[in-house]
Amino acid sequence: MAFWILLAAGIACLLWYMISVPGKSHSGALKPLTPAQAELRDNLRRHVAAIATREHNVFHFAELEAAARYIERTLASFGHSVETQRFAAAAGEVRNVEVEVKGAARAAEIIVVGAHYDSVFGAPGGNDNGSGVAAVVELARLFRDHRPGRTLRFVLFVNEEPPFYKTAEMGSRAYAARAKERRENIVAMFSLETLGYYSDRRGSQRYPFPLGFFYPDTGNFIAFVSNLRSRPLLHEVIASFRRHAEFPSEGAAAPAILPGVDWSDHWSFWQEGYPAVMVTDTAPFRYPDYHTAQDTPDKVDYDKLARVTSGLSRMLAELAGQR
Repeated sequence: MAFWILLAAGIACLLWYMISVPGKSHSGALKPLTPAQAELRDNLRRHVAAIATREHNVFHFAELEAAARYIERTLASFGHSVETQRFAAAAGEVRNVEVEVKGAARAAEIIVVGAHYDSVFGAPGGNDNGSGVAAVVELARLFRDHRPGRTLRFVLFVNEEPPFYKTAEMGSRAYAARAKERRENIVAMFSLETLGYYSDRRGSQRYPFPLGFFYPDTGNFIAFVSNLRSRPLLHEVIASFRRHAEFPSEGAAAPAILPGVDWSDHWSFWQEGYPAVMVTDTAPFRYPDYHTAQDTPDKVDYDKLARVTSGLSRMLAELAGQR
């Protein structure tokens, strides 16, 4: 009997450790978009349409190349110096695309904000992951004139989707491994993964067992997800997001064996010991068109994507600090 009591107590403590996060999620009606958020919405819509109207991956190489070139041109138009990390894949040379906003007082401390720009086989990738790419591109625009204390890097990764996921040909895996070889001090990594689908319908949100007992069943929030080792970063940033964004949010720090916890580019940074958090609308646990040909740009809720991106910009500004 004592064994079972101790086991139950241990499970309860682990669950509390996983699901307890600081701050309070926003509730109630959302205010009208500000002029800056309306501009952000229109820019996000344009980026998703340019990147994710057609399937783009190594099996549709010309479209993948067109997406990379659009990202590079757009980032350069903001005044950024665009860098690439090129490497060989089975279908030919591919590349990650990166811009950096150099820090000052704490320049050696690096914050990476990334998203993968390839789509899965058979899908145009409007939400997965045109929404994440568009958010990274717009964050790079918003920070182009900032002078942060820490260095900010905005990176678009290639080859996140199968068959490259969790292989050496995964773009974020190549990036994180190079960072480790260079002994770069990445203090935070954010993977923006499938950010654009929301529903106010009860029952629209699902979870891997047993999380459904503890979280809302309405899919109208943005989620922050980490492994247990990255829990301090998760707590810092969700508290900041909740201070600065009037948008519903949930968070969890969970073992990577739980389905969905490691399903994006943050996994690559965990492999090198870097703290990393995925920001997501929870993808297949909410989005009915996930990994299908129906994942088109019109499925993205651009008003809410703009609200999330705006909140992330304020969160990043706080985390990066001032010169």
